[in-house]
Amino acid sequence: MCVGTRTSLAKAVFEETIYVRAYEERMDLLRAVIIGPAGTPYHDGLFFFDFQFPSDYPYHPPKAHYHSGGLRLNPNLYACGKVCLSLLNTWSGSGCEKWNPQKSTMLQILVSIQALVLNEKPYFNEPGYEMTANSQYGQKNALMYNENTFLYSCKTMLYSLRRPPKYFEDFVAGHFRKRGHTILVACRAYLDNTQVGCDVEKAQNANAAGENANAGEGCSNDFKAQLKQLFEDLLMEFTVKGADCKEFLSQKAKVGDATALPMPEESTVGL
Repeated sequence: MCVGTRTSLAKAVFEETIYVRAYEERMDLLRAVIIGPAGTPYHDGLFFFDFQFPSDYPYHPPKAHYHSGGLRLNPNLYACGKVCLSLLNTWSGSGCEKWNPQKSTMLQILVSIQALVLNEKPYFNEPGYEMTANSQYGQKNALMYNENTFLYSCKTMLYSLRRPPKYFEDFVAGHFRKRGHTILVACRAYLDNTQVGCDVEKAQNANAAGENANAGEGCSNDFKAQLKQLFEDLLMEFTVKGADCKEFLSQKAKVGDATALPMPEESTVGL
């Protein structure tokens, strides 16, 4: 993994979805941003982590801190910033799951967070919950958890946009300038009862063809009510950053025109 200066951003090789920054003045520090994987309630979000390498690295794993913004959007990522992961020795595990000084790497940690923590149904990351994965009860709870997770992910987006981590300001702005339209399309699809975290384009095509097996389940009313407000906040922030929001601004203008109350006509009273 390459080491950058304070003015350069180093990319990790994982399909350009994990980026890191290291500092020549503090070689024991590393800041990373992971882009939420498609097909999960974390899609298109930015998740920032700080790592500090101990003096005896690699005999012990680095210490990790997640930039939560006060939100807990995953059983493994605490609001206080704690990251529970076997590779970090902050969670139980055995064999290759634990840190191995001869084999384990920093890239392995980042990829594990992206693939194993930020997954399509994080509800089952909670200890013991995986036993309900094949039950209707478990799947229902997993869908509800996904709804809350996406709401937290949207709030994390707003937090990152308004208070981007130091030296990642341009990266944050550029990411949401590029992905803002896609995020808003997903929000609108969820408001139209597409399940959170699924492939939005495929789900919409299936709905149009009457082939979507999950079409009747939809999203909860409470989720939709909260998402409507977050949608407006995201639309404003993405517009400021230069994202392609014309479609949504136009729709908003039409709705505003349709719901606007007519102005009362002026009347004159003769004397």
